[in-house]
Amino acid sequence: MLKIYNTLTGGKEVFEPIEAGKIRIYVCGITVYDYCHLGHARMMVVFDMVTRYLRSRAYEVTYVRNITDIDDKIINRANENGETIQMLTERFISAMNDDMDALGVLRPDQEPRATMHIEQITAMISRLIDNKYAYTADNGDVYYDVSAFPEYGKLSGKKTDELRAGARVEVQEAKDDPLDFVLWKAAKPDEPSWQSPWGAGRPGWHIECSAMATHCLGDHFDIHGGGQDLQFPHHENEIAQSCSATGKAFVNTWMHNGFVRVDEEKMSKSLGNFFTVREVLEKYHPEVVRFFILSSHYRSPLNYSDSHLDEARATLDGLYLALREVTNSDDSEIDNNYLEKFNAAMDDDFNTPKAVAVLHEIAHAINRETDKDAQSTRTLGTTLKQLGATMGLLQAHADTYLQSAAATESDGLTADEINTYIEQRKQARIDKDFAESDRIRNLLTEQGITLEDSPTGTTWRRL
Repeated sequence: MLKIYNTLTGGKEVFEPIEAGKIRIYVCGITVYDYCHLGHARMMVVFDMVTRYLRSRAYEVTYVRNITDIDDKIINRANENGETIQMLTERFISAMNDDMDALGVLRPDQEPRATMHIEQITAMISRLIDNKYAYTADNGDVYYDVSAFPEYGKLSGKKTDELRAGARVEVQEAKDDPLDFVLWKAAKPDEPSWQSPWGAGRPGWHIECSAMATHCLGDHFDIHGGGQDLQFPHHENEIAQSCSATGKAFVNTWMHNGFVRVDEEKMSKSLGNFFTVREVLEKYHPEVVRFFILSSHYRSPLNYSDSHLDEARATLDGLYLALREVTNSDDSEIDNNYLEKFNAAMDDDFNTPKAVAVLHEIAHAINRETDKDAQSTRTLGTTLKQLGATMGLLQAHADTYLQSAAATESDGLTADEINTYIEQRKQARIDKDFAESDRIRNLLTEQGITLEDSPTGTTWRRL
């Protein structure tokens, strides 16, 4: 029985899809004006894990993750770079896809872009105006009237009176109430714009997701996700807009992943502890980063540090080392006892730390087996690989993972160079030149490579 923590109600609830056997999910993607950072990576990996697991339980999942390809940051960055907005956004969409492919994040079923849904956005704004939830201000902007929606604040638990008391209104804004937020921005010189019933302009950020989500998934769907920082005001505003425009509930379950912290401080550019995915992947194998993210519960803070990544690497190595010992595991059945334990962990609000603990149990069981070719060992290997696949892990050949990771982090040594050293050491041992054999082993050890001799030959991996 799957239970999910629902931010809207503040507790775990038994999940029941609106339509039996089918689940519709919308997740707020990124604004494409720069490279993806660790916060983006966590969100992407978390909801990729959620989607993979739901599909493993035979649900038909429709997963939508949007792209914001027009907003102030994009316009400003394009101007700074002296390039068109389309050139900027296409470049960073391509970079995002490269980064997420590396982390094993599957592409969503649909990936709508704001600039391709102007028709749906303006139609929703028109409905809000017709329903008396929005108005056109003197400066040509269109605003949502928060006072017209009594349930405003139900997701975040914030009170409108308290918000209003602490709100600031910019001098140029013409809204009636400090809490009102922009749906349509009137065109400014040298900015991109589209025609609308209220004149040329462009959409506000919040309305984009409401329009794209309901267009792709319908007025009422199962799960809406995103980072914890989006809970207010973005998701709060989505609820207000969508419910007011459609008269329906919009979303049943709201999921939010926790923040990324760096050495116990919140990651931010101002603190100088801001890391892009690309910077992290220069030091760590992509699967290590994914494993690190999934080793913490998605709602908990994720504390990034080199020591924590090193721990994740050592642990993932251990799982692959167990798999390397198993022969012909792909033709075996899965162990249902471990499957039930794994599913019980994941059914408890996607408790990946407990699910990872089950993977450890299987690896330890493999290591205890004396006959690595026995049916029982092959069954354990199959189980470890299949349960790992549910989390997007352990799908590489064990030697390929261990050796590619080593080559990445070994001061420039390629796999061919390492294998050449191994052949030279092999010949030295044949010649009984043990000093030369030891010299080669020590040289590779200094480069972060460990050699493992067995009756069938020598293999290598990262220390």
